[in-house]
Amino acid sequence: MPNSNAKLHSNHRGGREASRRELVSRSLQSAQHCLENQDFGTAYAHYLLVLNLAPELKTTVKETFQFTLFKWAEELDSLARIQDLFNCYEQALELYPNDEVICNSMGEHLFRMGFRDEAAGYFHKAVKLNPDFADAKENFYRVANWLVERWHFIMLNDAKRNLTYLKAIENAVHSGSKSVLDIGTGTGILSMFAKKAGASFVYACELSKTMYELARDVVAANNMEREIKLLHLKSLDIEIPKHIPERVSLVVTETVDAGLFGEGIVESLIHAWEHLLLQPK
Repeated sequence: MPNSNAKLHSNHRGGREASRRELVSRSLQSAQHCLENQDFGTAYAHYLLVLNLAPELKTTVKETFQFTLFKWAEELDSLARIQDLFNCYEQALELYPNDEVICNSMGEHLFRMGFRDEAAGYFHKAVKLNPDFADAKENFYRVANWLVERWHFIMLNDAKRNLTYLKAIENAVHSGSKSVLDIGTGTGILSMFAKKAGASFVYACELSKTMYELARDVVAANNMEREIKLLHLKSLDIEIPKHIPERVSLVVTETVDAGLFGEGIVESLIHAWEHLLLQPK
């Protein structure tokens, strides 16, 4: 009797496997037929079914799936079905989370729709996945030119200004300020000044996704990624102990360009003083 039950289960599993293979085969044929007729939406749906039923085929159908996705996305874009377009890319990235071509294409759609900061994130990821991907690099530099304010370049090349900041931070740290919060870190230069000056704990927040990613790269290039905690947050949203363990003893910021009031730096500094900075005894 036990042998009979085992045989039944084996036959049942074999039957299910045969049905799966049959469905996958038919769906692949249907997808190909739809592509020939330029019915990209239906072809995309068939490929989704295939990849969910047979993930072992991911490598085999990857290029055809990408082609189908991009063609269907073009149609959705022309029809202004923006949410459907984004849903398709989210589904595709669930199946191929480390595909630089899909990431780059998603970024291109976001950029054309005006979501430049979000687009920069996808371009950056594509470049990280494949540093030799020329299209993604070009796209990332292009969107960075839109997003990285020109005053960043001016200030980074102002040696006198930077030296003044460095000396001021060194004086504060040497006077006992061992924990530092850098508001609107930008490239991360002030955070690195603080760490080099001897601060024990350095935290930096940056709201812009592009500048946050740039700061991560700069900090990593200086071998400080484990010593400076970068937060993709507005300073007003920082909570203790959720984001930083305790109040800091020094707050630094370089957000003093023409956008002083528009960027809310005054409110940020008041918030930092009241909630994030150690109060004098």
